Amino acid sequence: MFQFGQTVTRERRKRIPDPYNPDETTDGPWDDPDILEIPGAFVASSSSADVASATRSQVLTAKSLYCEPTADVLVGDRIRTAAAVYQVDAKPEADTNPFTGWQPVQEIPLEEVSG
Repeated sequence: MFQFGQTVTRERRKRIPDPYNPDETTDGPWDDPDILEIPGAFVASSSSADVASATRSQVLTAKSLYCEPTADVLVGDRIRTAAAVYQVDAKPEADTNPFTGWQPVQEIPLEEVSG
């Protein structure tokens, strides 16, 4: 979709039987996730906030994944780029223009995963 975008990887934990209730399922471990490549996407800063207190000042920068509105990404998924791994921490939104029906891009808020 984006001429100079990149391919990112969406990782989703597989569902496994719940050990406490075999009739239900729960998220499995991250060691063998379902993987989906999302071509033509990009991760960029979406906003910054100045967080100041009496003893220190810092600026927090939020990241978002921008991709096709139809990309299969849900809260709890991980997004892997060449440089970092991010967790999807908020509901993905793909706004549609109410006058024309145009739906340009999906913005997915991310949180960097360490370790």
